[in-house]
Amino acid sequence: MTLINNPTRSKINKIHFIGIGGSGMSGIAEVLVNLGYEISGSDIQSSPITEKLEKIGCRISYSQKAENVIGKQAVVVSSAINKNNPELQEARHQRLLIVPRAEMLGELMRFRFGIAVSGTHGKTTTTSLIVHIMSEAQLDPTYIIGGIINATGMNAKLGKGDYLIAEADESDASFLHLQPMLSVITNIDEDHMATYNHNYDNLTEAFINFTSNLPFYGICVACIDDKGVKNILNKIHRPVLSYGFSDSADVKASNVSQNKMKMTFDVSCTKYQKSFPVSLNLIGRHNILNALAAISVAIELDIKLDVIQKALSHFSGVSRRLDYHQKLSINTQQVPLFDDYGHHPNEISEVISTLRNTYPDKRLVVIFQPHRYSRTRDLFNEFVSSLSKVDALVLLNIYSANEAPINTISSSTLADSIRRRSSIDPIVAKDIAEIIEIIPNIISEDDVILTLGAGDVNKIPHQLKDHFC
Repeated sequence: MTLINNPTRSKINKIHFIGIGGSGMSGIAEVLVNLGYEISGSDIQSSPITEKLEKIGCRISYSQKAENVIGKQAVVVSSAINKNNPELQEARHQRLLIVPRAEMLGELMRFRFGIAVSGTHGKTTTTSLIVHIMSEAQLDPTYIIGGIINATGMNAKLGKGDYLIAEADESDASFLHLQPMLSVITNIDEDHMATYNHNYDNLTEAFINFTSNLPFYGICVACIDDKGVKNILNKIHRPVLSYGFSDSADVKASNVSQNKMKMTFDVSCTKYQKSFPVSLNLIGRHNILNALAAISVAIELDIKLDVIQKALSHFSGVSRRLDYHQKLSINTQQVPLFDDYGHHPNEISEVISTLRNTYPDKRLVVIFQPHRYSRTRDLFNEFVSSLSKVDALVLLNIYSANEAPINTISSSTLADSIRRRSSIDPIVAKDIAEIIEIIPNIISEDDVILTLGAGDVNKIPHQLKDHFC
């Protein structure tokens, strides 16, 4: 049940990844190299991910040039790769097989029991929770995730079991390439709307079509609490197992309580007569929903309740998903530092709410880097609203993600709007050196610092620790 037994493998063995260090590409490359394929790749700079890939046998070039694809038999690309990329152009010139990233993932999934986790938010944490439960159940799944699991330091693994668990990416509609046996929809929210011609109906239709890729005996695990998901449930023509806080959910959470960085709640399920308690080493309502999705998958796979409970009780989270780093020493104060990948207004609001509930007596200081000019433009008012809920705000310049600038959209225009509509006075910083100068001037007693965003803001917590610890 693996690609290594695929009869075509002897014909196509040398595979090159353009942008191999990307979160969606690196995991596929790791699984393929462990299957015995000869994997090469390119990226614009070295990173911990590319260094790890090199250690397991991938050959990586840190410049993208035509000669990198000479002698290769297939080239894997993601939607982020520019059509004028020299490697892609050379691959076309040589008439090499050019395989979209999601199509390659779909090929890996075709040889296993595929579990595909979709949704605008929560995919990485939900996928990681499913992996953790299934690993605890000794099912040894193969997995490909968009983030690093804290406990293992890995985002991908070739397992010996029959299951493959992966995130299903709606940002470019590539999740429609996947044909899983079980799918998850965590939520449906407006993001990456250019893919859907800025039409929300097109977005929801894509999720409906995604569920149609399930076999007739497959199942869709769906969050009934989410308005977008709830509105399409009657259009899904496959069995559905719903989860949420709603009384109508098939798998429901109740009696939620939080003690510092841990949450407990009860889970009731139509499959069992009695509810059962769950302890979770994550905080936030959104993480209870993520856990419910994973519990629903585990229940559908007949994993024992005590295994589910044990796995969730010692799950240590995912990198950059409300990561607690340590306390910084600033102005004689000990200031807790958190980091999160949140880059959509709803994600930002959820993280802010979670930290408010965790530290009700502390001020919240946020360092945020907007991600993409188009997202900042399309959700401008929503960003203003969500970021106005903090006590102090430092904005970095927009991380372009290879987009061209939009004249009227910048961190300064975002700061101006927040200033006009709220009582806070955002500061726009050009780099980490300026942030280090700013922070001591805005920190007071009983503050919490949160760094937010999907760009290179992920470097800031480490630089803050180097300076203030």
